[in-house]
Amino acid sequence: MTLSGWTLAFDLDGTLVETAPDLLGSLNAVLVEQGLPSVPMSSARHLVGRGVRVMLEHGFAEAGATFDAVRDAGLMDRFIDIYLGRIADESHIYPNVIEVLQTFAAQGARLVVVTNKRTDLSLALLNALDLARRFDAVVGPDLVSARKPSGAHLKEAVESVGGDPARCLMVGDSAPDVATARALGAPVIVTSYGYTDPPAADLGADAVIDDFDQLPAWVARLTA
Repeated sequence: MTLSGWTLAFDLDGTLVETAPDLLGSLNAVLVEQGLPSVPMSSARHLVGRGVRVMLEHGFAEAGATFDAVRDAGLMDRFIDIYLGRIADESHIYPNVIEVLQTFAAQGARLVVVTNKRTDLSLALLNALDLARRFDAVVGPDLVSARKPSGAHLKEAVESVGGDPARCLMVGDSAPDVATARALGAPVIVTSYGYTDPPAADLGADAVIDDFDQLPAWVARLTA
């Protein structure tokens, strides 16, 4: 089959890469520096993708403390510094991602990362994993007029690689990914293994996949 004329947009954390260990490791490093207990993976994994402030708020709350984004702004910078130093120590690409991306590229699709992770952090991660070269562009919230769940994020990302917003498909793992696609009238597929609080099956996507190797069949069906 051919995907010429189509743009496939991918979320990053929880879709392409398992990033929770390094993000939560960075959170715990900050907490320990502040004399607070670390948080277990089970209590904070679903927060991945919601931003540094939310993760710090959760970590402080778990310890019975209060995080103030203005008063404690320096801690957000400290989190980023720690994260950049260990950005791919434990993070890893999910199974079959590279092979499937190669298939889509061979079929003529444009490939773009559409993430609420800052572009510089996204590129640092993707370059460390030798994954950035698989995409035509990586578009974080700092490069668009409005971030996910706004449809503007997807629209502007697709246009940045010369694609047609009327012929794009979103692949993600959470409610903002589904809302972003729906705002643009695009089909959307979600992973069952990502960072979502409600179950993936309840997000209202066109399909839920348990492994990336299931993606080509769904893309073929939804772009037909």
